[in-house]
Amino acid sequence: MSVLWDLQHLQANTDSVLDGNTIPAMFWEAVRKRQHRVWLRQKDKGLWRSHTWEQTGVAVQEIACGLMALGFQRGECASILANTVVQWVWADLAVLSAAGVSNGIYPTDAPSQVQYLCEDSRTTVLFVEDDEQLDKALEVRAQLPLLRKIVVFDMHGLRDLQDPDVLSLDALRALGRSYAQTHPGALEASVQACQPQDLAILVYTSGTTGKPKGAMHLHKGLVYTVRGFNTLLAQNEDDERMCFLPLCHIAERMGGEYFSLYTGTILNFVENPQTVPENVREIAPTVFTAVPRVWEKLYSGVMIALKESGWLQQAAFGWSIRVGERVAAQVLAQAPVGAALKLQFQLARLLALNNVRRLLGIHRARYLVTGAAPISPDLVRWYLALGVPMLEVWGMTETCSASTGVPAARIKPGSIGPAAGFNEIRVDPQTQEILVRGPNVFAGYLNQPEKTAETIDADGWLHTGDVGEMDADGYLRITDRMKDILITAGGKNITPSELENDLKFSPYITDAVVIGDKRAYLTVIIMIDQDNVEKFAQDADVPFSNYASLTRSPEVQALIQGELDRVNKKYARVEQIKKFFLLENQLSAEDEELTPTMKLKRKLVEKKYAAQIEAMYR
Repeated sequence: MSVLWDLQHLQANTDSVLDGNTIPAMFWEAVRKRQHRVWLRQKDKGLWRSHTWEQTGVAVQEIACGLMALGFQRGECASILANTVVQWVWADLAVLSAAGVSNGIYPTDAPSQVQYLCEDSRTTVLFVEDDEQLDKALEVRAQLPLLRKIVVFDMHGLRDLQDPDVLSLDALRALGRSYAQTHPGALEASVQACQPQDLAILVYTSGTTGKPKGAMHLHKGLVYTVRGFNTLLAQNEDDERMCFLPLCHIAERMGGEYFSLYTGTILNFVENPQTVPENVREIAPTVFTAVPRVWEKLYSGVMIALKESGWLQQAAFGWSIRVGERVAAQVLAQAPVGAALKLQFQLARLLALNNVRRLLGIHRARYLVTGAAPISPDLVRWYLALGVPMLEVWGMTETCSASTGVPAARIKPGSIGPAAGFNEIRVDPQTQEILVRGPNVFAGYLNQPEKTAETIDADGWLHTGDVGEMDADGYLRITDRMKDILITAGGKNITPSELENDLKFSPYITDAVVIGDKRAYLTVIIMIDQDNVEKFAQDADVPFSNYASLTRSPEVQALIQGELDRVNKKYARVEQIKKFFLLENQLSAEDEELTPTMKLKRKLVEKKYAAQIEAMYR
């Protein structure tokens, strides 16, 4: 047993835990097998409500039969425009049980985007969360002749709505109950008619370089991959995890909904994205998957809280985390941890580290998973020093989520791990592009055969667009996106993601975009962490009236300069950042500069803030 974690509880599971060769077949097998066990939990109006497998089965059956009553046919597409809520899962599984194709739409998408996605996918039924999302659908309904019905999850504020093509989820379920009585066996026949080679889901890419592309995933690919996940990062019916990332994103769809369906892991839905820090402490997940921005936010929260604490608490934490770092260094080097250091680590946990883990809600976590974007190796080491392994995975929409994963027994910060056993990976010797091949690779882009041909070559290798290198142990390291590598005017190749990750390790910086292609030196556009910078300003009596004035204040500029100086010390002179610019607008997922997973869009930011960039080079 390791001094940090018990490796026996992190071993991969190669046994098949659930039968079924399509997602609906697997789901209904899970309902029969698990019945009264809790699967889904959601906090609503301050109270947690649990849904057993049997109760979930009833909801899915009623919605699926309701769809059939509306004339929904095998192979038709239904789209879901909603936040991450239990009803999203019900609708998704119902569409698949009706032998249809399920497509997710980000709730932050504008009406024009909703129109394009429904048009491209040939959506006939659209599920929407509430009146806000319904307004978007109604605005573009006239341009969608194939759209027959809109189903609303939450009718609050819509009680007086009279529209023959709009009905509530409750009304659809009632319709489904009647249909099931007059058509016994219809649902079972539909599930059996669904075949492994059928198209199951569409996952649209972000569309940062053009129109979004609908990645097609077949049932056989989804089932194959979700079984493979258990050989990569095993979980079981005793585990609990959070569901809070967008379900229309491949990471939460596969790693959250379908993986927990397969393993029986309890899936907890948070109230909303803003309550994640509070909800994670209530849930205390045993498996916690998040994007780097969440891990950075949790870390910065601890650092800010520490500055406000007394000198005794600061001293206790300082000593404890240094002990944790020494232990983590030994474990990472696969070197033995001496008895004296083990004893010190136990004391460090009692003194401070266990309290920090409870504060973050990770005191029950067997492991943490990070993916979807690069993460600072220093952040991985910090969580390790607390005594919780952080395992980085890498994948993309087109690989059905994770294709590599760092094993708990051999963590290498800065690496995305070796190839998962369910797919092949190689690095092109000429371009250093990472290529992936396996049954988990998608079936192509909907309505775009030429884009599919550009992405998957004749030998079945998917060209990912990521540049990387592989070490002697088969561990991969992403150096950057092919399109993002900078070549300075002096001919120096720069991988901006490394600099950006180091900057985001600061509690005062949420995101950063390094500029410098064909330029004499590097500059950076920075998005500050509003909460932490405001706290700094208040503590330092820095006057500000709004977000823009906060970013312009000399004290905040000096604060960020200090963070930049800290990062620059790690790099050679030619790789150092000379100037920075702070975004003066407070951005949210609705803003075009951010992806739905809250990452700055490099090309769009460079274009939109061209004038500010040029000013840094005058």
